[in-house]
Amino acid sequence: MDPSDDRAGRVIPRWLVHLLRTKPVPIHWSQLVRAAVVLSAPIAVGYLVDHIGYGALVSAGALPSITADVVGAYRSRAKRLSGALGAGVFGFELGVLTGADAVLSALVVIGIAAVSALISDAGSNASIAGLQLFVFTVLGTGQSTAGVPAGISLTCFAVGAAWGLFAALVGWTTRATVPERSAVAQVYLELATMLSAAAADDDETALDARYRLTQALNTAYDRLLSARSWLPGRDDTYRKLLNRLVASTPLVEAAVAAVNEGVRPPREVIAHLTDLSTAVLSGAPLPTPPSPPDDRPEQPPAVAALYAALRDLDAEKEQLRRARPAAWRRVWEWLLSLSSGPLTWLAAARLTVCVALAELTRFYVPNDRSYWITLTVGVVLKPDFGSVFGRAVLRGVGTVVGAGVGGAALALTPHAALFIPLVALFGVGLAFGKGRHYGLLSAFATPLVLIQMALSSGDYEAAPERVVDTMVGCALVLVFGYLLWPGSRRPVLGRRLADVAEAISSYSEYALRPAKDAQRRNERSRRRRKAYRELSDVRTASLQNVVEPSAAGRQAVAWWPGIVALEQLVDAITAVAVSLDRNVLEPPEESEVRKVRAALAEFSLAVRTGIEPPPVDLPQGDQLAGVRSQLAMALNVITGPDLHTFRHVRLSGSG
Repeated sequence: MDPSDDRAGRVIPRWLVHLLRTKPVPIHWSQLVRAAVVLSAPIAVGYLVDHIGYGALVSAGALPSITADVVGAYRSRAKRLSGALGAGVFGFELGVLTGADAVLSALVVIGIAAVSALISDAGSNASIAGLQLFVFTVLGTGQSTAGVPAGISLTCFAVGAAWGLFAALVGWTTRATVPERSAVAQVYLELATMLSAAAADDDETALDARYRLTQALNTAYDRLLSARSWLPGRDDTYRKLLNRLVASTPLVEAAVAAVNEGVRPPREVIAHLTDLSTAVLSGAPLPTPPSPPDDRPEQPPAVAALYAALRDLDAEKEQLRRARPAAWRRVWEWLLSLSSGPLTWLAAARLTVCVALAELTRFYVPNDRSYWITLTVGVVLKPDFGSVFGRAVLRGVGTVVGAGVGGAALALTPHAALFIPLVALFGVGLAFGKGRHYGLLSAFATPLVLIQMALSSGDYEAAPERVVDTMVGCALVLVFGYLLWPGSRRPVLGRRLADVAEAISSYSEYALRPAKDAQRRNERSRRRRKAYRELSDVRTASLQNVVEPSAAGRQAVAWWPGIVALEQLVDAITAVAVSLDRNVLEPPEESEVRKVRAALAEFSLAVRTGIEPPPVDLPQGDQLAGVRSQLAMALNVITGPDLHTFRHVRLSGSG
């Protein structure tokens, strides 16, 4: 749903509509099956040896292998899961060893919260490791009072972590290149979807497919460049996949140009793209590309470029290998990022203060094991996981539902053996809800953890307490981490949108002039990918902020037409680049290119300052008619009567 669409907002608030909406994430059946087996098998073994509580601890140790895993290359997954599981084991050990001393455990948890927030800025893998470190430190403090010897608890948890890692990576030996081949194949599949929608005059589907194409390209490049960076020598499979992906650049540009110009692509081209996807996925030779029909020698430039790009797709051109930066350099860059601005420190301060309040609140709650309050606060306030308001609401609702289901399961299950299929079922739900909807994730994670903790501690009546603890934690977040925290409701999209405009300007410098050599074409391709990647990021940030009922949500809605206009502007610039490559368009005057860049500079300046830009001189030549149209649309967003809604960007200093 378009965030600017008011139809649903006439019945219920727009932010609530977006809060309840799930993400269209593909179902990966192997992950669902693995989650069921990994989480239930230890409990089954524990039941058979008459120590089901120990089996539950092993199952808890394997939990991060499900929640932290992503679809991707095996080596990338190994790094991510090793860090997450290692951090989980270390955190659990800290919690178990310090949990008996209320003051010491509170200080440890507060310190871990600060560390978790700071390392979140070091990248996705560090962020998920920091989350597991915090979560299992808190859970460890609760486990310390369960009556299980610390050595046994830690051993069982570590065995579970090793079991989860093994189950996640066991297919590496036989399916090593499948993730990379799948990523490249997905690029061709999204191209076919986009062109098929264009052939059917379905502009909305074509635009959505172009967005998914950007994501597919980002994923494919990330996986292949990561793989090539660690290979000790030349690997033929990875080399061919990377070559084919890079050779797809003219094909992507031609497809975007065809959609932007409203050209109906030939059906045989669409069918060939589907065949390409199948061939890459199976490792078969690429099919013979179609040739332009002889009875239609005059093809539109974009269609002619499609045929030419398909013909050149299987060319063998060695690509440069990306050098892997040293570990010390990556750490140094992270330290520099911490010292370059206050945003990370402010997020860490907010998390630390709210966790300290949660730990203080625990002393006044008549429940000996109220660690769930702190757990809720830390998980909701994770600084890089989207809207705090949205996560607090969804966490509360999901936990109420999940605790109700878990409490009923604990109270009504007549035999311990029946917990095995229940854990398997909740594990499947956890893997299904992860990445799809945070409330759905919480609804399945809550009964799963309740059963694991109940089996290991013998406390089968904790569900009502967990609901109360979660409500208290969510209230602390909403009051102290959202309503009262300075700047928490200020919009933050302005700076990112301005960065996107500057990336598009950088791309236009190369795309609107003829690419006379391979070096210039490669640089154009690199800048195009950067512009599309930043557009994808700002679109995601907008969809995260639109759930806010505050000014941040209103700005996300107001900026949406500008984001769409910038996306279409990049498409229009790409269409010009394709026409220049085909020599069917005279290069625009140098002054016209400068006008495009000047207009984007004014857009960026207006977004950053909140000051209405002066009249902008747009390009007038026929070559840039499409670019002029999209530029005018983007500028209209910040020169209309609602400019005052953006002036907080200048006042806050964060936009």
